[in-house]
Amino acid sequence: MPTYLDEHRIDGVKADDVAKAHEADLAVQEKYGVSYRHYWVDEKEGKIWCLVDAPDKETANRVHQEAHGLVAAELHEVTEG
Repeated sequence: MPTYLDEHRIDGVKADDVAKAHEADLAVQEKYGVSYRHYWVDEKEGKIWCLVDAPDKETANRVHQEAHGLVAAELHEVTEG
């Protein structure tokens, strides 16, 4: 299954809020055959990155949309090294 690194841009983002959104993703992901593995937050820059295994970009974003409505600004297919 492909792995993606997505990027969100949210001014004023707080790590506590991202943790809650990630929990919401975990609650929805199985329905779509997706696995959100890790996330990182840069509060100062207003950026969040998520590492996710998903059948495709659209399905990865569908989980975000259903879980909390915050879809990624960018998604990149990556290979772990």
